[in-house]
Amino acid sequence: MTTEVQSADMPAPAHATLRWWREVAFVLVFYGIYSVVRNQFGSAGSPVASHNEAFDHALEVIRFERAVGLFHEEAIQRWFLGWRWFIQFWNLFYGTFHFVVTAGCIVWLFRRFPERYVRWRTALACTTALALFGFALFPLLPPRLLPASYGFVDTLKNYGGLWSFDSGAMSKVSNQYAAMPSLHFAWSTWCAFVLVPTVRRMWVKVLAVLYPALTVFAIIVTANHYWLDAVGGAVILAMGSLVGQLWANRTGPAEVMLEQPQR
Repeated sequence: MTTEVQSADMPAPAHATLRWWREVAFVLVFYGIYSVVRNQFGSAGSPVASHNEAFDHALEVIRFERAVGLFHEEAIQRWFLGWRWFIQFWNLFYGTFHFVVTAGCIVWLFRRFPERYVRWRTALACTTALALFGFALFPLLPPRLLPASYGFVDTLKNYGGLWSFDSGAMSKVSNQYAAMPSLHFAWSTWCAFVLVPTVRRMWVKVLAVLYPALTVFAIIVTANHYWLDAVGGAVILAMGSLVGQLWANRTGPAEVMLEQPQR
């Protein structure tokens, strides 16, 4: 009897109630605000940092990578420039997988593993928000925008893809100096963390593990990032994941509310 009374008096654990329309609205509003803030710096909007500042930061990254023996991005790109179809594929990979795979993982978690959703959704949001500090404080000229003497090729411009940074609308709304940290690497690693514990088929697990490595290859061979940008992406993901875990501990398990079809 005593045990029953004590159990009845204990506060019930908190629950996070999830509704699909609220989550969709959250993602759209969050990404809209992120895009606006991101483009207040660097090459878009009213840039706080000039091209010269971004170039100076690129020289700092190159000097550091040379000091530790990492500055091989141009050599890696040069190995594959003769295969036009191959480069075009990685242009497509760079421009689409970043969004498609991440969005698929969000839906996968929401529908199949709601108890994990709050943690990893929050981790992704915090990681993305943290990237803004890097874009604002350390505008960075990507390899493809370096002077020709560095040997890099802007593959999207010269080999083609679904879009181009030089197109009228894109050139005005895209901050081309938002290279440090690499959200491509942060998001792809986030996807691996989401998928590996939740999928059953071994080949899917293997692809999930390989996805961040393939993303690193994509950002290097297309000359959109340096190795150090991926390191920056790993750092912000670690911080975002910690916040996500703390938030999930605070809110408790999630209950997904799905609209039932009318009969």
